[in-house]
Amino acid sequence: MSAAVQRRLALALGDPHGIGPEIALKALQQLSPPERARIKVYGPRKALEAAAQVCRLEHLLAHLVHEEVGTLVGPLQWGAISAEAGRSTVASATAAIQACERGEVDAVIACPHHETAISQAGIAFSGYPSLLARVLGQPEDQVFLMLVGGGLRIVHITLHESVRTALGRLTPELVQRGVHAAVQTCALLGVAHPRIALFGINPHASEGQLFGPEDAQITVPAAAALRSSGLAVDGPLGADTVLSQRRHDLYVAMLHDQGHIPIKLLAPNAASALSIGGKVVLSSVGHGSAMDIAGQGVADPSALLRTIGLLGTLPS
Repeated sequence: MSAAVQRRLALALGDPHGIGPEIALKALQQLSPPERARIKVYGPRKALEAAAQVCRLEHLLAHLVHEEVGTLVGPLQWGAISAEAGRSTVASATAAIQACERGEVDAVIACPHHETAISQAGIAFSGYPSLLARVLGQPEDQVFLMLVGGGLRIVHITLHESVRTALGRLTPELVQRGVHAAVQTCALLGVAHPRIALFGINPHASEGQLFGPEDAQITVPAAAALRSSGLAVDGPLGADTVLSQRRHDLYVAMLHDQGHIPIKLLAPNAASALSIGGKVVLSSVGHGSAMDIAGQGVADPSALLRTIGLLGTLPS
């Protein structure tokens, strides 16, 4: 698989104890030298060197554009969940985001993180969208996650939090902000006027309040306001039914699992995870850091290559 790269990209290594360094090198190996030169890698050199040795890609190291960030002390520990690795993850992504904000690169790609490692480092973190907002000085509720894979585009209004917390944060205004951010991103992806399906919060979109008042209070007025703004919005609808019909260009999930489950069923380890609504374009991959196989040389770089191809060809 190849990935055309026409824009300058920052590639943060993610958790250095996970598969991030390995898939980064494997993906870069598949690019042409001119394409590879458009990508600057952010992260600890030690992790790259260890991954290169495992994958027998030592020859690549001399040809990488690299910035040392998130330096590790002591030997690399494949698969270990540690505060040091968590700090390195955030430092690498932060440096990449700041480089994009300064105009040194056009977009950011971040390899998989491990939330427990970041938590052990004492850093508040609920995914790359929240980090992007914090680094850029934006409110976290202005940046959303959109998964792209398996022929689907699904934006998530809430993400890494308990269902109870998510329900407490959901408002018609939050739903509208997420949809408008996703529509702007769809335009970048070549879909100027997407047909949008808005998921209900409860099963069957509450079945006329039979299953609770949440949809009447939140998704129904949000959908009405979005339609009034000129968008082609259907819903709120039961997520199971509308996904089975596959008639829409963009789907709007209220909760994490509503959007993650269908994407991961249709595109296991092959989706791109876009943080949208921020002043910087950032994407990670739709899978985790795979600590159980880290350092074994068996990780699949397909999702990262697709993400490189996606961001590497976006219009400026």
